[in-house]
Amino acid sequence: MFTLSEENYLKAIYHLEIDVDKGISTNSIAKKLETKASSVTDMVKKLSEKEVVVYKKYQGVKLTNYGKKTAANIVRKHRLWEVFLVEKLNFSWDEVHDVAEQLEHIKSPKLINQLDSFLGFPSNDPHGDPIPDKEGNLKIIEKSLLSTFYKNESGVCVGVDDSSSEFLRYLDKKGITLGKQITVLEKEDFDDSLSIEMDNKKFSISNKIANNLYMKK
Repeated sequence: MFTLSEENYLKAIYHLEIDVDKGISTNSIAKKLETKASSVTDMVKKLSEKEVVVYKKYQGVKLTNYGKKTAANIVRKHRLWEVFLVEKLNFSWDEVHDVAEQLEHIKSPKLINQLDSFLGFPSNDPHGDPIPDKEGNLKIIEKSLLSTFYKNESGVCVGVDDSSSEFLRYLDKKGITLGKQITVLEKEDFDDSLSIEMDNKKFSISNKIANNLYMKK
């Protein structure tokens, strides 16, 4: 069994490992969790004793196979609860993260498996992130950031890199949701802002926005 704090650390390391092949530095974990590096070092030592991470000074932290499966299960619970909140309780996609953060620590495997079945075994959460199966396997789809698109390229929005409430509310104002077809009309050399077309409407978005929208061509 793991404490709530230990589970949060495992989940943070899991997310950080997706983007890199080498060990994760304690500073990266501290930044992710908004805590002190010294606190991370203490926790990592505890997790190492529970055989969910391997920690070597100057080489960083890596999840063991057991650690990856444990962390994936936490992520699975979080994303399934987000689907439930949006589809069954009519939460908006900018409201679910904090609630799911609390629900993800429920320990009952039967409850989560039943929830998965009840929801029809969804493959993605409301933000487009893939949901691990009960064995911890994650199906990754090929996607690119809208900021990498050139003039006249188009694709379908399949996810967001920033799932903060502020960003999601901004997207709602613009009518940008998952499944929307977006075409790049112009790309400004000065600041890489984009002129786009969506739903037969033309408008501009900043590079910061485009750099947080995942597209499938």
